[in-house]
Amino acid sequence: MTADKKLYAYAKLRRLRREQGLTQAELARRLDISTSYLNQIENSQRTLTAPILLRLAKVLGVDPEHFADTDAERLGADVRTALADEASGVNIDPVEVVELVRDYPAAARALVALHQRYQDAAGRVAALAGPTGNPPLLGEPHDAVRDFFYEHYNHFDPLDTAAEQLAGRLRLTPARATETLGRHLRDQHGVGVLVTAPTAESRRYDPDSRVLHLAADHTDGQRAFQMATQLAFLEHGDRIGELAAGLTSPPANALARIGLGNYYAGALLMPYTDIHRQAEQLRYDVELLAGQYGVSFETVCHRLSTLQRPTRRGVPFSFLRVDRAGNISKRQSATDFHFSRFGGTCPLWIIYEAFAAPGRILTQVAEMPDGKRYFWIARTVTHGGRGHHSPRSTFAVALGCELRHAHRLVYSDGITLDDPRTATPIGLGCRICERRDCAQRARPPAAGGLLIDENRRTVIPYAVDRR
Repeated sequence: MTADKKLYAYAKLRRLRREQGLTQAELARRLDISTSYLNQIENSQRTLTAPILLRLAKVLGVDPEHFADTDAERLGADVRTALADEASGVNIDPVEVVELVRDYPAAARALVALHQRYQDAAGRVAALAGPTGNPPLLGEPHDAVRDFFYEHYNHFDPLDTAAEQLAGRLRLTPARATETLGRHLRDQHGVGVLVTAPTAESRRYDPDSRVLHLAADHTDGQRAFQMATQLAFLEHGDRIGELAAGLTSPPANALARIGLGNYYAGALLMPYTDIHRQAEQLRYDVELLAGQYGVSFETVCHRLSTLQRPTRRGVPFSFLRVDRAGNISKRQSATDFHFSRFGGTCPLWIIYEAFAAPGRILTQVAEMPDGKRYFWIARTVTHGGRGHHSPRSTFAVALGCELRHAHRLVYSDGITLDDPRTATPIGLGCRICERRDCAQRARPPAAGGLLIDENRRTVIPYAVDRR
């Protein structure tokens, strides 16, 4: 956040105050300001000054960055993407997008939702007209779940705390995790664990026979993770249901419940206080942490992206997983990095280069069009393949943070972080990327092949064929 940028945080402040059961008068008293002053802040009539921001962070128990305008930036990126669709046929001044998101966020979200529904409908029509007649899966439930996790900063303290407490009671250790969890399932829930032949299902629970079926081709760490996930639903099903209650769409609600179950499993195998301490001591060396906890590289990356307990924060990471075709199957974020909601992502991103160097950890300093720089690591991971004829699936996973946190990571050693020349300019995707000099651009960024010069407020024609 630049020094001259006005900070309006009324929506976040109002929500946080209500979540903590405080009235405006009570919060104003704790902040040593008048109730009318606080009311003006909550109604976007006054900006947050630095002294008030620091007092708010202390009183409400959050990091000052909590009030940064990252939600608006994310929503703005989604609005620009929707408006860049050829079907819209319009070019909107970027300043108007900013004003729409700032002054009418509900309308901006409705616009994004309408565009998503249009894309779903268009996809169904195209599929029905094609040779197979099979409509594609809707993307909307996944987007709703992504937004749900982002709104919670990818951290759910009730589940994290409950998992940490159970890990302490069980004295859970990586070397005996499957044995300990199996005994707990049997003694406390009457659930037996049966390792079956390799199957497409990682975990299948039969409530009638009370048997948990696990795939034989999984490692001990993978089995422990699936057992911990089942424990989440057996012991905290009601709590998971309450957390996901805001997602009224049945597909989105089901996906969120699975995500929360997996969240609990990671928190049980890697209890918060311990993984936070180990991560800081090892400078977030993912391979060392994976060996220490007996889990995969990908599982550690996912867990590191959740370490946002207010009293003991880790590095705020973004985490994602893609396949060779660029399909994003996982994306979680505790920072403000903007994932593209529609269409592809930037081919210059290090995560795609990882496929050319299997098993190696690659690093990148990446700069977004708005000037923000991030530090990324990426590596391929392989699932399956326990035998010559066993199917394998290969993905690339990436973990990234704002550049100012990069010195805390072992992977930044030897990299000149403060030299702008080391940064790779990337974007959200060619359709909405504002860069004019990218040799990798695949298509015009907006309807009509136009680029907007924000400094001169002019429209620049874009040549599709630049041979």
